[in-house]
Amino acid sequence: MAKSDEVKSGIPRVGIVMGSDSDMPVMAKAADVLETLGVSYEMAIISAHREPDVFFEYAKTAEEKGFKVIIAGAGMAAHLPGMCAAIFPMPVIGIPMHTTSLGGRDSLYSIVQMPSGIPVATVAINGGVNAGLLAAKILAVSDGELLARLKAYSEKLKEQVEAKNAKLQEAGYQAYMEK
Repeated sequence: MAKSDEVKSGIPRVGIVMGSDSDMPVMAKAADVLETLGVSYEMAIISAHREPDVFFEYAKTAEEKGFKVIIAGAGMAAHLPGMCAAIFPMPVIGIPMHTTSLGGRDSLYSIVQMPSGIPVATVAINGGVNAGLLAAKILAVSDGELLARLKAYSEKLKEQVEAKNAKLQEAGYQAYMEK
């Protein structure tokens, strides 16, 4: 899909922030979805623990930069999404990262168990695609063109499943599994 005028203008509507470059493979999936849908974003690596002053400046200035949603990915203690939500007045989507010690459950619990009054929408562990889609859906509430692109994206997913089923029906499950 072609980049929208919004993407070309460079004015970010979504902030994508992660605490470590090890989170990049997951966060890139969110960026890929936003690019596919023509939604502008800005991506940064900022550690809430190792550079708190930089983090606070990022979260405090996100609204004036034009961000309408922040997608924040974090592992282990996973403070980044919650701290974004404590400072940034608009929606924050947390992506819990898979961890070697607890498989990402530590990250998931840290993000989903926010105190009352500081909500963070939370997707699945390593759920970069769904975070990008959720950000786009939030923005589509007031953007009819984006809503149309989301509908087309959903239709494409439906067509992919239908094609897989047609192949299964034609070849049988044994041949299908041999792909």
